[in-house]
Amino acid sequence: MTASLPEVLSGRYRIERLLGAGGMSTVYRARDLLHEQFADPHPCVALKILSDDLSQSPDASAVLFNEYALIRHLRHPNILRMYSFNVDTAHQRVFIVMELLQGPTLDRLLCERPLGLPWQELREIALPLLDALAHSHASGILHGDIKPSNILLSEEGVRLFDFGLGQAEAGRLDGLAAISRQRMNAWTPGYAAPEILEGSALTRTADVYAMACVIYELASGKHPFNRMLSTKARDQRPALPLKKPKRLPARVWRAVRKGLTFDPAKRTVSAAQLRAVVAARQTPWWWPG
Repeated sequence: MTASLPEVLSGRYRIERLLGAGGMSTVYRARDLLHEQFADPHPCVALKILSDDLSQSPDASAVLFNEYALIRHLRHPNILRMYSFNVDTAHQRVFIVMELLQGPTLDRLLCERPLGLPWQELREIALPLLDALAHSHASGILHGDIKPSNILLSEEGVRLFDFGLGQAEAGRLDGLAAISRQRMNAWTPGYAAPEILEGSALTRTADVYAMACVIYELASGKHPFNRMLSTKARDQRPALPLKKPKRLPARVWRAVRKGLTFDPAKRTVSAAQLRAVVAARQTPWWWPG
């Protein structure tokens, strides 16, 4: 806990311990004293608070509010729920209150399974993830930072979380704060599509690229491009070979391979199509080959 962070936020949330930290924020386990007062048997929540460095940015509060506003439009069992956006004026802190779930993130499981997962076990993780992403895209919301550490394997099921770099597609959602993304684009190098690293706008196909990387890693235990920048992997000569993981059915590999295409114009598979291929017992009739 940082020296500047109080023990209790907004007179209600008593911080107990650190759960995780990233480049933009930290997440703490906290006890909701109001719920505890009324004998709630499960008074604990998770608090997402901006990192000290980022909290000094003029856009910082808007970025955190936008994440909350985006998730407010998503109601899906495999997307981590957010309860409220709060401002502690006395300590000049903004934070999000989220559901608290027990379980490791996917990156920890991958460390324990260096050869990847059997197909059925992989499928049980990939299907809910793809369902969550397809729902998000259908709602006009882009995630922007899909990676194993942003996937929770909780006791209550798989959860996709951390939409801190997320955006709404143009014209889909109103009322979000106008912010400058130039200082906030902390893309995760190994999972960011080439066009994102080169300054293009976030799109659905960029999310698909990141999800295809995750599925490949689940199947083989290894990142498809050894966590190399996608721009570097694209431009490397000779090109890096990309082989089908043994545990992926051929029909699924064709879809995942298309999702890993460096050229966004040729990355012509959607999250919903990926989900359909993973769910299907045979190749869907619409698959373009």
